[in-house]
Amino acid sequence: MLNALPSNDQLYEAIQRRDPELDGVIYVGVKTTGIFCRPVCPARTPLLKNITFYSRPEDALAAGFRPCKRCRPLDHPDAPGVLLNRLLALVEEDPSRRWSEDDLREMGIEPATARRQFQKRFDMSFSQYARARRLGHAFNTIKEGGEVIEAQLDAGFDSGSGFREAFSREFGEAPNKARKAVSFAMDWIDTPLGPMLAIADDKSLHMLEFAERKTLQSHVDRYRKAFNATVLPGDTPALKKIRNELKAYFSGEDLTFSSKIAAAGTEFQQTVWDELRRIPPGETRSYLDVSKRIGRPTAMRAVANANRLNRCAIILPCHRVIGSDGTLTGYAGGLWRKQWLLDHERRITGRTLV
Repeated sequence: MLNALPSNDQLYEAIQRRDPELDGVIYVGVKTTGIFCRPVCPARTPLLKNITFYSRPEDALAAGFRPCKRCRPLDHPDAPGVLLNRLLALVEEDPSRRWSEDDLREMGIEPATARRQFQKRFDMSFSQYARARRLGHAFNTIKEGGEVIEAQLDAGFDSGSGFREAFSREFGEAPNKARKAVSFAMDWIDTPLGPMLAIADDKSLHMLEFAERKTLQSHVDRYRKAFNATVLPGDTPALKKIRNELKAYFSGEDLTFSSKIAAAGTEFQQTVWDELRRIPPGETRSYLDVSKRIGRPTAMRAVANANRLNRCAIILPCHRVIGSDGTLTGYAGGLWRKQWLLDHERRITGRTLV
């Protein structure tokens, strides 16, 4: 059953409007049919008296409910579909390939469907995604000492002028001047609380935020300008590591993180963020506690602001900072996510939050 999430009346209002924010967070058991659904199920909403809410599909199964065949609640709500996985794999197999609509049709894929799925997931079409990967591949070739002509051909450009124009537009530098340019790779990581956007270089994580965060784009733009960097779809050892660590965290296998976070922010902010990483899973601190621990007992407002500007959710566990009276306070990912994370850590560690 749910713990410290919205009331049944609030949850019922959410499923009546098929609120996607709760998809993957709650499951709806329907007593009259014996099935359980996702909160966005297109079927007619049953009466509240005929509903039982669950926080995990296994709880609904244990209670005797069968999964709905329409909304498929056992499927991860945010996982990309078979088509999306197939196209992503093809792009990674040959990043330099220029894909046409005819190529997709030959594989039995409707171009409009591919465009729609990529737009929904990555906020760009399939062709834009593939082009970004080609240019990112070319950038890496140049950064690693390769010749510009080699990068041009690897990126699938027959025309040197076309390559220079596309490259300069994306990276702000001509290819022959790009060895000192800065580029970060980004990826979308599925979690039980919704997709997260991760940005990293080869060694360090620069950002990890819930994709639904209202100010996410401005957050990314501000960070990009601070480093004068280009952010493109891609992969790095740092991204591989955080994917594995998030998987272990949400499965309860390991609640700790060792991913290196790139230095950014003021000296005071960095001090606060370092202190956040010292809060053990399953425990909480108040803003006053954090202020005292960093030797600034009157800086509670500044500590709260540093929390707000935290760019790596969960890893820098600002969700473990609560009000002095024990109440939850603001969280960019939503208070319901903050409560879920605290409950998850409490279940795994066996601690009681205070």
